[in-house]
Amino acid sequence: MSKYESVIIVKPKAEDKEIKIIIEKVKEIISTNNGSIAKVEELGIKKLAYEIKKCKEGYYIVFEYEVDSNVINEVERYFRITEDIMKFITIKKDN
Repeated sequence: MSKYESVIIVKPKAEDKEIKIIIEKVKEIISTNNGSIAKVEELGIKKLAYEIKKCKEGYYIVFEYEVDSNVINEVERYFRITEDIMKFITIKKDN
């Protein structure tokens, strides 16, 4: 298993309930595929460098986790189909 870090930007108008659902779903995807989550950090609303989908701010969430590489496709697929997520990036961390 490898270590990964995903940063997602959620629409600033998303309610707390919707943000919690996103976090729980990502945790569920990782844990059902024998992965482990090291940290979930909610950084809150930050100003964006440029407008994304007509928004000047976004709610940042950082996930640090360890999982097999084939699970990354499933995690990123969830990021793509979730309407409240504007942008995301996943990087492989050095072990």
